[in-house]
Amino acid sequence: MNSIEVQDLTKKFGSFTAVDCVSFSLEKGKIFGFLGPNGAGKTTTIRMLCGILKPTAGRGTVAGLDIVKENEQIKKRIGYMSQRFSLYPDLTVGENIDFFAGIYRVKNPARQERKEWALATAGLARDRKRIVRELAQGFKQRLALVCSLLHRPSIVFLDEPTAGVDPLSRRDFWHLIYRLGVEEQTTVFVTTHYMDEAEHCEIIALIQDGRIVAQGKPAQLKSSVKDRIYLLAAEPADKARELLNRQPMVKKLIPFGVAWHVFLDGDESARELKSRLGERQVRILRFEPVAPSLEDVFVSIMEP
Repeated sequence: MNSIEVQDLTKKFGSFTAVDCVSFSLEKGKIFGFLGPNGAGKTTTIRMLCGILKPTAGRGTVAGLDIVKENEQIKKRIGYMSQRFSLYPDLTVGENIDFFAGIYRVKNPARQERKEWALATAGLARDRKRIVRELAQGFKQRLALVCSLLHRPSIVFLDEPTAGVDPLSRRDFWHLIYRLGVEEQTTVFVTTHYMDEAEHCEIIALIQDGRIVAQGKPAQLKSSVKDRIYLLAAEPADKARELLNRQPMVKKLIPFGVAWHVFLDGDESARELKSRLGERQVRILRFEPVAPSLEDVFVSIMEP
């Protein structure tokens, strides 16, 4: 049985359609990435799956339970971590864990065992008496995650869980997510704006204007990019960028550090572009074909 199954899920607010006929399924223990720009419908979809919002149309099940008829039972089977830090900053680490264990009705002796598990998993065993507002943001997010897992949910929903977190802390957070899948067989549904995080997901769906425009494994999505992509570094950079934006053979241009990913339709266009840049006294430092990244996929689909 799949952890999540959704068919033609739709949510309207008056005349505005926030989610439009969304369909997908997710196997148990998988990490599912839900990607899209702000306002695309990601959070609205999560709220329907969590039983918080009633869909306008369509159907779906979470942990085998109907999202409309059995929404209260769903809330007992899932964990949820919102975009905003959801814990109590004036309580200690241990007090927050105790509070959420009570909310989730985790009873003794399991409560103490789960508390120790949460402290160890979050790397906060020595900080149980520390006030939460004093923690670094990365540790706050890890604490919020383990608090959402105290009742051993089969599915956890993470809505942009690493927003505002430094790269090293994001990496540690994802190591923790992997452990959940391996050790706890937890299904993870995560929304993110970070393309490097999306690379960690086993299945990805891209949503725009409330509709899923592509879904599949990362490798499948990358292979769907039809243009040839070249990594170009040149100087002076400002002049190079201005010229690139004016060339008809350049279909898309994505900043990539101090260089660009240039979308072209083939090697002949690449040779012509290289010649034109040279004619205008732009020095090419690097110009070579590269495999598409997920960011390339995202831009090619979202900005056709």
